[in-house]
Amino acid sequence: MKSWSLASRIVASVLVVVVGALTVLSLLLASFTRFEVTERLDNSLQEVAERLEFVVSDIERQGSGQQGSGQPGDASGQEAAIVARLPHVDRRTLAYQIATRDGHLGLRSQNAPDHLFDVPLTAGFYDRQDFRVYVTPSQSGRHVILVGEPVFHRQEAVQRAVLISVLPTLIFLPVIWLLVNWIVRRSLRSMEQLQTEIRTRSGSNLSPVPPLDLPPELLTIHTAVNSLLERLTMALATERAFAANAAHELRNPIASLMAQAQLLRARLIETSDFESADTIVRQARRIARTTEKLLQLSRAASGVALQGQAVSLRSLIRLLSDEMNQSSRLIFTEEGTSPGPVRGDVDAVGILLRNLLENALSHSPPGSPVRIVLRRGSEILIENDCPAIDPSLLTRLREPFVRGETDSEGSGLGLAIVTGIAQQSGAKMTFHSPVPGTSRGVQVIVGFPPGPTAAGETVRTDATPAKPDYGTEKGRDQPHPA
Repeated sequence: MKSWSLASRIVASVLVVVVGALTVLSLLLASFTRFEVTERLDNSLQEVAERLEFVVSDIERQGSGQQGSGQPGDASGQEAAIVARLPHVDRRTLAYQIATRDGHLGLRSQNAPDHLFDVPLTAGFYDRQDFRVYVTPSQSGRHVILVGEPVFHRQEAVQRAVLISVLPTLIFLPVIWLLVNWIVRRSLRSMEQLQTEIRTRSGSNLSPVPPLDLPPELLTIHTAVNSLLERLTMALATERAFAANAAHELRNPIASLMAQAQLLRARLIETSDFESADTIVRQARRIARTTEKLLQLSRAASGVALQGQAVSLRSLIRLLSDEMNQSSRLIFTEEGTSPGPVRGDVDAVGILLRNLLENALSHSPPGSPVRIVLRRGSEILIENDCPAIDPSLLTRLREPFVRGETDSEGSGLGLAIVTGIAQQSGAKMTFHSPVPGTSRGVQVIVGFPPGPTAAGETVRTDATPAKPDYGTEKGRDQPHPA
């Protein structure tokens, strides 16, 4: 079902009310006009009859006492009525007849019937099929004056009068629609501005909505949105601070525990207790690795990737390769022009790349290379060799604590962390298995939004998460730095 916009609803509602009111008004106006026109025509009909009555009465007075004078006052002896012929008389002109009380027609107009109107010879109005007739007697009462108006002429007059009074209303309906539509949309323009401002807010933009020229009804929404954005900013800042503090507070005791366990194993290496010490070291390393991943997941969920900075991918990849002590397996190449910085948070990008590289190293055969290609300056391609992964499982691997069919150690959080950071930083990430053109391996492509370095802006590469993780090859047999 199609959803109407607020402007369309208001315009439609207003037009329904206006058209309904105009329709009722037009009906009332048409009825009133018909009544007034009919009344005016009846008055005209009566006025003509009264004038004729005055003339007939005057003739009767002048011809009183005269017999057979041929005057309307005495129509005896006449076999046919006298026809009064006047110029410019047509079928729309009023017709009149003068008859005696006994119904003998003595005088008629040329457009009147040659027989007496079929109406009673008493004063009043009478409606017949072709005429509306008004009857009035003379003062002497010897004659009756009948004046008729053609019905079609009366109907034409009424229709024209009604049309003249109603037609302007019908003509102005489109104009009313245009004006109502323009006024409503102009009034809602401020709401559209507020809607646009709210739409531009996202995880990477939580700045308050600037002051707008809003009506009082929308000021409360504006205030509520700014209040919500402020609370979100504070909540994200609190989560970031918690993740950073937790990482600092947990890393030191775990590193100390790892160091003590490794020292104990070194002392007991030639005794029967060496196996127990080695188990302690492995379990401590597993706790450290899981804790580190959980802290990375917490940092990713807290919105750490929303802090936009200029990050050099080339320098960051080389730093990660050196710190992971896997330079022999990580084959790094560049394609295209000299890469520039990308837009993102250096810590978040470091966490993302480190997890992808660790995942590739851990799930590929020992000694097999992992290919890293920096393309077009803002896109990274990572490929490793392994059995092809089922497409349905490949999609689920991005969920927390979901692992594939592998014997390698892991918590199932790496790809979930990578997915969260990619979504927050606006990076586009795609997975392919097998590698296009082969029957094995996994290919990951991450495209970062380009971010040219502004004047005075420093490109950072000192990513905190680039430090060796507790589960890496380098850190397995030596204390992890705090």
